[in-house]
Amino acid sequence: MAAPQKDVFRLGFVGAGNLAESITRGVVRSAVLPATSIRTTHHRADRRSLFASFGCRILETNAQVVEDSDVVIISVKPQIVRQVLTELKPFFTKDKLIVSIAAGIKMKDIKDWSGKSRIIRVMPNTPSAVGLAASVFCTGETATKKDEERVSKLFGAIGKVWTADEKYFDAITGLSGSGPAYIYLAIEALADGGVAAGLTRDLALGLASQTVLGAAAMVNQTGKHPGQLKDEVTSPAGTTIAGIRELEKGAFRASLINAVVAATDRCRELSQS
Repeated sequence: MAAPQKDVFRLGFVGAGNLAESITRGVVRSAVLPATSIRTTHHRADRRSLFASFGCRILETNAQVVEDSDVVIISVKPQIVRQVLTELKPFFTKDKLIVSIAAGIKMKDIKDWSGKSRIIRVMPNTPSAVGLAASVFCTGETATKKDEERVSKLFGAIGKVWTADEKYFDAITGLSGSGPAYIYLAIEALADGGVAAGLTRDLALGLASQTVLGAAAMVNQTGKHPGQLKDEVTSPAGTTIAGIRELEKGAFRASLINAVVAATDRCRELSQS
């Protein structure tokens, strides 16, 4: 029996920044697409050279990128999405899928500015740079099952992928979009605690970051509730419960909950302005 034919399509990036770079690295490394199927452009020579070093096709204009692509990822800054889509509107034919990773830009706006409804909106996060992104996508009116499969493969190359209704995207931004910053603060604070207790800075930071990485892996790989895992390392009158007691005094959990809600509210305000 013949092996199923691999789905090879032309992928274009309008905007060749860090996230586009991360996606390209992941897609090429995991062989989702050959580098020759990827095209982009950039006004800076160093960015063009970087993508060329992957084996990507470098074109002169964004219009050429759109014309020469089946899937177009809009990865410019949110402030200029309207201008970019309006300029490229004549080149978005019905056979092209528009994928937006611009934070806070709703599908309704993308449809209005591009004139097309074959859209998928994706919210990745910065750990995409190390292949550990948490990405969520929602689909537009005329996006197909094949479109969804392609997007799942593309973003699966840089981490884990979920789907959700667009109405949840402000909360997703508040949690996984802003969440890495909360965890960086926690790692820094843990390391500072280690230094205060007498450890060297390098050792403290290494232990703190590896501890967070290991704890996250325990949640993901064991399927156990975080509360259960916490209980398993917390013995009566022991060191861990003494530390947890201090965290509870400082409203640690409430602070994280409030941070997610505040970021969600701010995202909602920005998307309505």
